[in-house]
Amino acid sequence: MNDQSNKDAAGAKGGATVTVQLVKSVAGTRESHRATVRGLGLRKTNSTSTLEDTPAVRGMIAKVSYLVKVL
Repeated sequence: MNDQSNKDAAGAKGGATVTVQLVKSVAGTRESHRATVRGLGLRKTNSTSTLEDTPAVRGMIAKVSYLVKVL
């Protein structure tokens, strides 16, 4: 078997994760903010996504902080 299939979503290092939830609709928001929400893996209101806790992800969360909640 391939070693890649045994690794969890946190990555090879087993680093910290952050879970975000979309709490407000993206309708009427800037296109770049909609793209950021999609980049976080969120689609519909109340959807959640668990991501690696990296500076890039933290920056994305900060950009759309009025739309998401960190769980």
